[in-house]
Amino acid sequence: MTIENRISKMFGLNDHTWMKHANPWSVATRFTVLPIGILAGWSRVWLGDWWYVALGGSLLWMFINPHLFNKPNTTKNWASRCVLGERVYLHRDKIDLPNHHKTPVLQIANMTAGVGLLLSIYGVIIFNLPYVIIGIALTIIGKCWFLDRMVWIYLDTKDNHEEFKSWDY
Repeated sequence: MTIENRISKMFGLNDHTWMKHANPWSVATRFTVLPIGILAGWSRVWLGDWWYVALGGSLLWMFINPHLFNKPNTTKNWASRCVLGERVYLHRDKIDLPNHHKTPVLQIANMTAGVGLLLSIYGVIIFNLPYVIIGIALTIIGKCWFLDRMVWIYLDTKDNHEEFKSWDY
């Protein structure tokens, strides 16, 4: 079982909730988690200990978001295919991905997002707005790069697996 598979279980994702998460609104609104968390941390001076509540709200939003939306009317869009590609990718221990996807690009994209996340957190700790902005930008660039690769993985594998064909509507 891949680490991504374990994470999806932690978020309570199953066949039904994965399809709900494939709603483009779910994908788009997930991008609000980091800015809300950053805003919570930045506000710790004037909120005092209440900033923990705001941070908790951001984390709660991250966990409940995939469950809130309806199954999309169609999955023939970039956002839905990102999620469907993630579903394929998290089972890469059981599904053989095409060789051109077995490169370090996904790790580089995730590292870019991770460095951005750390930089934005550090920026919040020291109240350095340029660090926060650059960190958020790097996180979003890395995540979008990763998600774009997920679309590619999905498109390259969907016709080879009966289960994946049912996701394409």
